[in-house]
Formats: sequence, C-alpha cells, structure tokens
Amino acid sequence: MLSERELAFIAIHKDSYPRVYRFVRRRVESADIAEELAADVFRVVWQKWGDEPRSDLAWLLTVARNLVGNAYRSRDRQQALQEKLRAAAVVRGGEDSGNVAVQDAMAQLRDKDRDILQLAYWDELSTAEIAGVLQCSESAAKVRLHRARAAFRKHMTSGAESITAEATTQKMGA
Repeated sequence: MLSERELAFIAIHKDSYPRVYRFVRRRVESADIAEELAADVFRVVWQKWGDEPRSDLAWLLTVARNLVGNAYRSRDRQQALQEKLRAAAVVRGGEDSGNVAVQDAMAQLRDKDRDILQLAYWDELSTAEIAGVLQCSESAAKVRLHRARAAFRKHMTSGAESITAEATTQKMGA
C-alpha cells in the first residue's frame, strides 16, 4: 500500500513530467540526456519532499534549469580534458602518432564506451572488477567491453598507418 506522500509524488510526476521533459529537451542535444535530466528533476523533488512539498511548475523548471547547467559544465570539463589529453599525445609523439589516433578515437566514443575502456586499460581492472564498478554481472561487463572495443576499432582514423592502427587496437585488447 502506497503512502499519501508516494501517491502525491506519483500524481505530480504524472502531471508534470511531460512539461519538464519538453523544457529540458529544448536545451540539450539528445533525447537520452533529456530523459535522464528530467528523471533527475523528480529525484531532486523526492529528496527535498518534506512536510510542505513544493510541486509548482516554476520550481520544477528551476530545478531542471539548474541540472541542465550542471550537465553543460560537466560536458565542457570532459571536452577540455579530452583536448588536454590529445595535446599531450601530440607533444609526446607528434601529430601522426598512434597515441593521437587513440585519443581521437576515444573522444568520438560514447561516454559509457570510453569509461569501460578506461577501466580495462588505464585502470587495469579485470572483467570481474569492472562488473563490480558498473554494478552488473560479469557477463554483462564482458559484453559491454566487447561492444566498446568494437566501437573503438570503428572510430580509429582510416588515415592512420595500418600498422599503427593494428598495433593500437591490439594494445587496446581488441
């Protein structure tokens, strides 16, 4: 049996989610990100739900605007880090080095693919350890790692020398 608090929250979610989603969707580049941020709005509402719950649309959209701003700042930091890593690879090995090709390929991957490859190769975690970090089964971690490796191979620049690309993909364990 649901409590009054839970029933009230469900009603607010049902009534307000479409408007919150549309508000967020107009401000972000993908529907996936919009869904995640809209869900986060209601996570915040639930966490702040007290004796005097706020559920007015203006407050919900203010929470949404703040979460969108956080997402943009996070994306900008991620892009700055990728640029810094690429610049370091260029300094170490020159523009045509395998390290630059790896950085370029990694930058093109989805966050989830990049993260699992970094867990496997930068952090040198086993599949079992990756499964623990990702809170999934070991077989699911193997599948995700396999897909990330395939995506990495796909994004390796075709202009890189075939030997460099082959050696790099072998180094990535693909």
